[in-house]
Order: sequence, then C-alpha cells, then structure tokens
Amino acid sequence: MADTKYNGWTNYETWNYALWLDNDDGAQRFWAERATECFTLAEADKSFTRAERATLTLADELKEDCEERAEEWMPKQSGPFADAVNGYISEINWYEIAEHYIGEVDQEQD
Repeated sequence: MADTKYNGWTNYETWNYALWLDNDDGAQRFWAERATECFTLAEADKSFTRAERATLTLADELKEDCEERAEEWMPKQSGPFADAVNGYISEINWYEIAEHYIGEVDQEQD
C-alpha cells in the first residue's frame, strides 16, 4: 500500500483543513478554547483516557462544524463540485486534527 501521508498528516485533505484552521487566528483560538473545554469536561473510562475522550468529542465538533459550513456555502447543490467538496470532507481525519488541538492543552489541570 502506498504511503498517503502528507506533510506529517494522514492525507492532503486533513493537512489542508488543519492548515486553514491554524492560519485563521479566530478559528485557531476558537478550537484551542474548545479543546481546553473538552479536556476539562472529559472523564476517563474503561475504554478511553481523559485525553482520548476529549479528542473524540472535539473531533465530532470539528466535523459537525465543517459539514454545517459546507451546507451554508452550497445549500441544496448537486453535481460534480458538490461531490468534490463532499469527497474532500469525507477524507478528513477529524480525530487527528482534534488530537493536534488536545495535545496543546495543559493536561496537568484538575
């Protein structure tokens, strides 16, 4: 199987979306704050550490936000461009982007 990593990320789509978030000051601050909030509220369980549980929650939020923005941008569109956008979104590794933000959180907090 060919290596599909791109600049250290899972693939181009993940790298590109993370790059856009990190290069937009408002988005970067928002997701960094959400990461802190997710970590603060997360609890470890038998299956996941606190950081893993926070990462799962944040990944769901990132994906939902992107899908909502895509829907606002191209409401009720169909055709090759809508398919291309949806294909791009479906390739993004949301967990990896969330893990990036959770990794920046001070995890020594109580």
